[in-house]
Amino acid sequence: MKNRKSIRCLAVSVWICTIGTAQDREGNFPPPETPTVISAVRATGKIDIDGRLDEGDWQLARPITDFFRVEPQQGGPIKNPTAVRVLYDDKHIYFGVFASDSLGKKGVRMQDLRRDFDNGENDVFGIQIDAQNTKQYAVSFQTTPHGNQLDLQSFNDNNTDEDWNALWRVRSHRTEEGYYAEFAIPFKSIRYDRPVPGVPIEWGVTFYRLARKDFEKTVFPAIPQSFSQNRMTYAAKLTGLEVPPPSANIRIEPYTLYQYDENKSGGSVTERSSEPKVGGDVKWAINPNAVLDLTINTDFAQADVDRAVNNLERFNIFFPERRQFFLENSGIWAGGGNNQVRPFFSRTIGLENSFNAAPAPLDAGMRFTDRNEDRTLAALVVRQRETDNSTGSTFGVARYTQNYGKENNMGAMVTYRLDDSSGSLGIESQNNATISIDGLIRPKSELTLSYLLSTSLDSGTGDLGYAGRLFAGSQTNKYYLGYVNAFVSEDYAPDMGYVFQKDVMYHSPGGYAIVRPKGLPFVRRWDPGAFLNYYHDFGNFGNFQQASLYIFPIFTWFKDNSFVEASFTPTWQNINFDFAPLGLEIEQGNYSYTRYLLRYNTDRSKKLSGSVQYDFGKFYNGTRNTTVAGLRYAPLPNIAITGDYEHNNINGVGILEEDLDTDLYSASLRLALNPKVQLSSFYQYNSFDKQGRWNIRFSWEYMPLSFIYLVFNDTQTDLFDPVQRTTQFISKITFLKQF
Repeated sequence: MKNRKSIRCLAVSVWICTIGTAQDREGNFPPPETPTVISAVRATGKIDIDGRLDEGDWQLARPITDFFRVEPQQGGPIKNPTAVRVLYDDKHIYFGVFASDSLGKKGVRMQDLRRDFDNGENDVFGIQIDAQNTKQYAVSFQTTPHGNQLDLQSFNDNNTDEDWNALWRVRSHRTEEGYYAEFAIPFKSIRYDRPVPGVPIEWGVTFYRLARKDFEKTVFPAIPQSFSQNRMTYAAKLTGLEVPPPSANIRIEPYTLYQYDENKSGGSVTERSSEPKVGGDVKWAINPNAVLDLTINTDFAQADVDRAVNNLERFNIFFPERRQFFLENSGIWAGGGNNQVRPFFSRTIGLENSFNAAPAPLDAGMRFTDRNEDRTLAALVVRQRETDNSTGSTFGVARYTQNYGKENNMGAMVTYRLDDSSGSLGIESQNNATISIDGLIRPKSELTLSYLLSTSLDSGTGDLGYAGRLFAGSQTNKYYLGYVNAFVSEDYAPDMGYVFQKDVMYHSPGGYAIVRPKGLPFVRRWDPGAFLNYYHDFGNFGNFQQASLYIFPIFTWFKDNSFVEASFTPTWQNINFDFAPLGLEIEQGNYSYTRYLLRYNTDRSKKLSGSVQYDFGKFYNGTRNTTVAGLRYAPLPNIAITGDYEHNNINGVGILEEDLDTDLYSASLRLALNPKVQLSSFYQYNSFDKQGRWNIRFSWEYMPLSFIYLVFNDTQTDLFDPVQRTTQFISKITFLKQF
């Protein structure tokens, strides 16, 4: 108790000191020439991870209190100060946090207790570690006042992998003065360079905290407002560590599963299967830089289901990867940060190479990653099993990236897919390959340039295809200016990748101002601006496809992070192909029309929050009015109920000047006994295809990263009189052991 009182006293003194000496740096100040230095202290006794910081060793560590405010205004006094201490022993590095809150327990904002929570709508404290001093890569460990966990990988402060999971522990404890958080991160869960005798260990580290009720974001050390806490060129230097020497570091995760499937047509069962299944994953850290992942009889039963979408555009819809094995380190692949051109997209693995693209089982897979401060080497190989409708396939991708300068890199990547021959299916063996070069250049902190150029060769056609993407952007505290160019030739065929369209050249210049009006105390940020989206053929540059000018004079966040937008989009279309969105056949020709958008959402961190969006105006030769509304109620962090509704009212569109109304209903319920025991259910019904889908999932993390899952999936084509119905029940147990 005495130690806790002293930490409270420290917090008060920190608050007083912060008011008097707060850093008032303005603009995009550069990274320091000499990083701030902080020290870790070796613990002399056992540290119990209980979220209370009452061991005497915590008093030996010097508190880190010099946080810098970036929201709601950069610099100035901090309303909710934070103190951090760092300890370590032979196996773990420990972070002890006291997050003072001006309202104590009443100030806590929490939406739910799930792992990998939304870190923008909860109270959050996070630690970012660049143990290899790359300045371009970091892992982040984050928690809330209720102790749930979020871990992620960040690549160049440009894209993140939030589904990466590491083995670590955290506990929290709430008081009338704020909350405590106690982290224990095994050294085995952090990749660092091999220690050199006589050379001090130095890691790049940043901390950040969001006190959500005030939307006050603070960071240590100071980082400009326009960058995130993952901009590791600004990181402090953590010293004083004695890390363990490299040793066998193997993590095994076997699973056993029982799956029951039943298909019905009308009232008759057309197919029924019931089978057990075993498999698992192995992670071997060969050395502190190199990691080998193996997967056998891979299963993704617990992965989230995709949400239904009614596509009214001419472009392909991008559905993100949700399977754990492919999510880890996915940011290292060329094109991983965009949804337009990806030479490698892991969702192409595990699908039949047939018309219906049904799921296909995976026999085995291997991923190798070797990263140090100079370069990254990675490879992935997966074997897909033959099915009744598709041959077996082998997928391979190899990647090399070279870092240079402070935040620059360039790389190359090769993908190769080999589809087997099959006499029974009458299919000959085929192969497909892509070769890509890419890079990122950051001549100064606020300016980012990235490029990608890819070529494909398919054995079926023998044609070469080309695709690429160029991005240039400048982000400061006052404005954003950017330009995107993407192109895809007609013959570009990445059988392991994704493109948004073929035979297209896309240009998108634009920007917005960032205004933080001091005379309007209820407005936090106003970002008026405009973007041009212009498309034409790649093969025939003069053949125009589509253009739109997105103009948003009202794009405003309020102090509580509620948001309002009013925008309009003049649009020009050249339809010179067969095009029938949602079955409405559009006559070929030129169209011009303007669409308008009104959007508002309340403070999403409150127990009850809502959103509404109204998109209206002309649509080809008719009109379309789209209403989207959502409601969320979370009376306790243990309970969260959401409901969403989308309605399309289309009139006089197409050759037949047809009318069409579609409704998309979505609802979910999440119940949590604690962060380890969760029950979630999701239902969605689409009136367009009369398809309804249930997904119910129970999960119990009975040991760190070891789970019991019960999953129920049900899909039917008519809610009240099912014509086709598919039912699935899965029970799965995973066990993780790290040696």
